[in-house]
Amino acid sequence: MVAYDLERAAATLTRETLAGREPTLWRYREVLPVDNEENVLSLGEGMTPLIKAARLGSELGMNNLFIKDESLNPTGSFKARGMAVAISMAKELGVKKLAVPSAGNAAGALAAYAAKAGIPSFIFMPKDTPTANIVECRQTGAHVTLIEGLITDCGKIVAERKQAEGWFDVSTLKEPYRVEGKKTMGYEIAEQMNWELPDVILYPTGGGTGLIGMWKAFEEMEQMGWIGSRRPRMVTVQAEGCAPIVKAFAAGSSSGADVPNAHTVASGLRVPKAVGDFMMLNILRNSGGTAVSVTDEDLLAAVKEIGSAEGIFAAPEGAACLPALKKLLARGDVSRHERVVLFNTGAGVKYLDAFTE
Repeated sequence: MVAYDLERAAATLTRETLAGREPTLWRYREVLPVDNEENVLSLGEGMTPLIKAARLGSELGMNNLFIKDESLNPTGSFKARGMAVAISMAKELGVKKLAVPSAGNAAGALAAYAAKAGIPSFIFMPKDTPTANIVECRQTGAHVTLIEGLITDCGKIVAERKQAEGWFDVSTLKEPYRVEGKKTMGYEIAEQMNWELPDVILYPTGGGTGLIGMWKAFEEMEQMGWIGSRRPRMVTVQAEGCAPIVKAFAAGSSSGADVPNAHTVASGLRVPKAVGDFMMLNILRNSGGTAVSVTDEDLLAAVKEIGSAEGIFAAPEGAACLPALKKLLARGDVSRHERVVLFNTGAGVKYLDAFTE
């Protein structure tokens, strides 16, 4: 994790000065790691809308339901945040080649920012990755290799070959900078909610960098005096065909459960073993949150439900938050009066293979 001199940062980065800054994640420059302004790569990432989901909320009897719509990031997903910062740092550090294993959207983001930086990128994806992701990577100049297997198998290939090939491994939590980009989601939620954090955040979790990043952002903001010590209850949402964090949370375990034959149409959730599983589980417990899994049938139905009510064509991963919320409401784990944020992590248009109609 990257540490900052927050006292120094707070001298120029204040809640008041933010109003006049650029509407990208780089508005939080003092708490991002790039030193030289010339190395900052931007395609306009961050400051995505926090939309009050009034119609959807009304159907659930809720007055304060919000959707943080990450589909409006460059490359159509929240992965642009982490890669913008990570590849900017790769440029600053003089990295010559980049490699990543990906289930889809991280690859697209890496390919785009690597192209912007002029650094060759090598991407390993499962053969059944959504077509849009594969095409996107090839059209933005990446070297793409498709393999039989899961993202964990792709990760093994990168780990085995990176030294000989001279690749810098940009895998989730194998370098410290993607978390820094993702944490800006936490800063934005605080800013967009007038520095009153929500009661509950539902977050679709594969590798979990966003969850870990937001928790870091809340800590930094408290240290700078922007918010108090109250935190949202963090909820991990996974697919039933790949729910290692849900199973580990229920079992009281400190690391993720093994998932043989992991499967789900929500490709970003098909991460059978997350590197930062122990950090996610700590955050869920420390926040008083929980972990919920939903079926592929329910998450796909939720894409249409969210789209019909709010006009947002959500990725299957993001849509999974809706049936998860319904479960929490039914169990009494979330009150209908609470301020709840659902994260739509990507654009549904990148998952056309998943829809039959």
